[in-house]
Amino acid sequence: MDARGRSGLVKRRDTMHLDISESTPAGERFSLNNALDPDIGSNSIKTYYLSESPHFSIEIQTGRDGSKFADLILKKALDREEQAVHNLILTAVDGGVPARSGTASIIVRVLDTNDNSPQFEEDSYTINLTENSPIGSLVVKLNATDADEGSNSEMTYSYSLYTSEKSQDTFSLNPNTGEIRVKEMINYEDFRIYDMEIVAADKGANSLSGKCKVRVLITDMNDNHPEISIKSFTSPVKEDVAVGSVIAVVSVSDKDSGENGEIDLHISDQLPFSLKESSDNYYELVVSEPLDRERVPEYDITFTITDRGSPPLSDNETMTLELLDVNDNVPRFPQSSYVIRVKENNGPGDLLGSLTAHDPDLHENQYLVYFILEKEIVNTSMSMLFSINPENGNLYALKTFDYEMEKEFLFHVEARDSGVPPLSSNVSVHIVIMDQNDNTPLIVSPWRAHGSVVEERIARSTDKGTLISKVIALDADSVHNSRVTYQFLQNTDATLFSLDQYNGEIRTMRMFSYRDSRHQRLVVIAKDNGEPSLSATVTIKLSTVETALKTYADMTEVPLEYDIFSDLNLYLVIGLGSVSFLLLITILVTIVLKCQKAKPSKAAPPCRNSVISERNSTIADSTLVSNDAYWYSLFLAETRKGKLVVRQPVPKGARYVVSSIPRGTGLTETSDSAASTLQTS
Repeated sequence: MDARGRSGLVKRRDTMHLDISESTPAGERFSLNNALDPDIGSNSIKTYYLSESPHFSIEIQTGRDGSKFADLILKKALDREEQAVHNLILTAVDGGVPARSGTASIIVRVLDTNDNSPQFEEDSYTINLTENSPIGSLVVKLNATDADEGSNSEMTYSYSLYTSEKSQDTFSLNPNTGEIRVKEMINYEDFRIYDMEIVAADKGANSLSGKCKVRVLITDMNDNHPEISIKSFTSPVKEDVAVGSVIAVVSVSDKDSGENGEIDLHISDQLPFSLKESSDNYYELVVSEPLDRERVPEYDITFTITDRGSPPLSDNETMTLELLDVNDNVPRFPQSSYVIRVKENNGPGDLLGSLTAHDPDLHENQYLVYFILEKEIVNTSMSMLFSINPENGNLYALKTFDYEMEKEFLFHVEARDSGVPPLSSNVSVHIVIMDQNDNTPLIVSPWRAHGSVVEERIARSTDKGTLISKVIALDADSVHNSRVTYQFLQNTDATLFSLDQYNGEIRTMRMFSYRDSRHQRLVVIAKDNGEPSLSATVTIKLSTVETALKTYADMTEVPLEYDIFSDLNLYLVIGLGSVSFLLLITILVTIVLKCQKAKPSKAAPPCRNSVISERNSTIADSTLVSNDAYWYSLFLAETRKGKLVVRQPVPKGARYVVSSIPRGTGLTETSDSAASTLQTS
């Protein structure tokens, strides 16, 4: 379109558009529309001017008709990426005076060529990724740029040939967005570093590409429990295994790294074992204290392993260690000694008690056998008196025991196990024979033939309190059962005689009167203290006479006692010798009394206190018999106590005592209970 400008020149176009490829080389020439000037001659168009531009210049050409036109010269290659559009002003000037001009706009649009390859923001990327990241998690979004435009700037992303299949299987790459995401589960312990090379290629005719390297470092996560493995284990072991012995070897491991893979192994502090590290991740379980199967028969040993991750993970392994028994315990009785009380008159074979020991060992080490340790008592073996069941320790009597013969036994019982070597212990057993009231009191004084009546003669002038007779009864039972008391079973005149219930002395309670009968009958019963009580009786027939008799005390002689040895054999010998000696003395005394003439008593007026001076032969004989019986019964009583009794006469009118010399000493003890004092004239 033509238009007239302020200068009078007419431009064919106000604006000219040029499309120039950026690949056009410098020096390329482009024709421009020329300006029109209706003037001619010197007033016509003289020249053209171009606005300053580093890339373009003009060259003025003159036509054959003298007209002027301009060519646009590319003096420097264009770069669309640097400047996509160039705006130029072309000015035409005529030669008139004053000169007139006109302008036109030249718009040069630089056409893109695929001369720029895609560029990543960085040449290499290092990404830290935690293992076990969820599938689909974004690892990195790559962004490549291309300065070109259009299809030349559009690009796709792909793995280069230098990327391993493992990486391609683990991560996915979006070809359009460049996003790399987790494709499958990642395990640090399997693969720790992934190297990838990513290619970004544009879609130009001559495609250009750019590359970058991506390194994915897998960060360990404490996702693996520590593991423990028993490499060797000895079970069972003997309970006497030495301290320091190796029981087991264990190894530990953890697939994690760093602190997550550092391991601590421990066992309970209450166990008699300790852990000793032998090499890297290997530990020995050793005995740290002596073992005792009887206290703890087996041990459950739990190994606990813990890593140092956050949070820490742990695991444990338990093994059972059994202990074999060793014969290291002696049998033990529950008591240090046994006292077994047995009533006399037991039956042979009676169970006396059970002596059971305990052995905490096992099997043959705890099988016990019981023995009675032999001990002879007066040529009698214990095995003849007692029997013990070797299997259960039941103790039996083999005979009937008599308290009056045997009062106690002391021996030892041994319990022996069946181990190798066998161990044993013993316990003392004290058998105490318990007395039963099985002996009837035996009346030894006054002596009389079996079933006969004792006859005594006394003077009617006997004073009050005079000892008439003394009943002595012996009981072979124990102290309690042998305690004898006396009482009248029959008494002709209860006011005339008294009986001491403890010593059996019969005394007059008053003097005889003319009304009293000349014959008095006394029946005395001697009862022991047993339960039930046993008793014996004696009948004494007293006759009163007017003639003087020797007093009861005159006929009494002092028994002298000498201790004898307690040995049974010596006891029998001395007893027999004593009886023989007593018999000899009795015969001698009898002969002396027979030959002796009766002597009258000192002159004195008859009175209640006088004693008849003469005794007829009948009274003498009776008194002699009674007196001998008394001494014989006293001999029997004292010899039961292990003493020897000898009669000796003492001066008339003197007091009679029983002297005993304790065994093994020279001391003398005096007892008034063995003799009675009679009043003499």
